[in-house]
Amino acid sequence: MSAHSARSADPAEPARPAESGASRPPASSDERRGGRLVVLAGPSGVGKSSIVSALRRHLPELYFSVSATTRDPRQGEVDGRDYLFVGRAGFDQLVERGELLEWAEIHGGLQRSGTPREPVEKALCAGRPVLVEVDLHGARAIKAARPDVVTVFVEPPSFEELARRLRSRGTENPEQFERRLQSAREELASRTEFDVALVNDDVEAVAVRLVELLVGRA
Repeated sequence: MSAHSARSADPAEPARPAESGASRPPASSDERRGGRLVVLAGPSGVGKSSIVSALRRHLPELYFSVSATTRDPRQGEVDGRDYLFVGRAGFDQLVERGELLEWAEIHGGLQRSGTPREPVEKALCAGRPVLVEVDLHGARAIKAARPDVVTVFVEPPSFEELARRLRSRGTENPEQFERRLQSAREELASRTEFDVALVNDDVEAVAVRLVELLVGRA
């Protein structure tokens, strides 16, 4: 798919992010009750956390799935709010009990991450819009299990900008940094698998577009 500008011609409306994607999937039974599942993915450093924070301000009723992860918390992250920091042993137990909607090893096996199943299903049954943030493999797994979901890929304005953002975080050693860059190359090459692709050059504009996908126009 080729990216195209999706900016509004009306100066009174907020600018829309550059976007590409297939036509919107038909409404599922969950969506007809009000709950719609959107899966968000993109390379590390593309700004997904900032987008989610903005989206929560625009859509207070949103249920944002908190992923379980084996990695340690970064500075400022809170267990149960940003991630469920379960460690390797705890993650093994979740897998064994079948309590994850999807899970995968990421960044060359540096860590594992997965989506708890029960909270997502409960929120959808209650009619709430649901956002799940996953990696490429997780997005593929959820799409295979639930073809009605809308998958959204967030990409950077350029690869150079992505590398700059990752380097400025200062959270990885040189080997980890190179692994993340390699993962980003693979993820960017797979963007055409997604229903919608958004360039994150304006966090608020991306958040508004996600509101439209979750509940209709903002």
